[in-house]
Amino acid sequence: MPEYTRFVAAHLDGVLRLCTNEGWPSFPADPARATRVLTAPGVTTVVALDHGDVIGFAELFSDGELQAYLANMVVDETRRGEGIGRAMVNEALRLAGGERVDLLSQDDATEFYRTFPHFEKPGFRLYPFYQDSTEAS
Repeated sequence: MPEYTRFVAAHLDGVLRLCTNEGWPSFPADPARATRVLTAPGVTTVVALDHGDVIGFAELFSDGELQAYLANMVVDETRRGEGIGRAMVNEALRLAGGERVDLLSQDDATEFYRTFPHFEKPGFRLYPFYQDSTEAS
């Protein structure tokens, strides 16, 4: 049975391994920044541990009262389907506070998120500081 706990720096290597395995470059590219992000004010990061090994993590932003946003979540590919993701979302929201969680999802994870009570709404990820290569000069 996994243990769910708040992220501490000792969990970083396990989180970076999970990100690398998923092809997510941002955290592995700058581990010091990853630690700052995962422990920033307003961020609650929960890890799932199995005998001390990180098998999942969830990073949640929250105002502590109403609104929360699930920024990142991953479960080790060999451990999916065991309820670990659901437990991490629930634990992160319990620790952070809030009544609802918004998120963006990879296409292959949408069926997982549909297992929660939910409403589907369109979403966007904006990059206002990047030049759109399709935009005319």
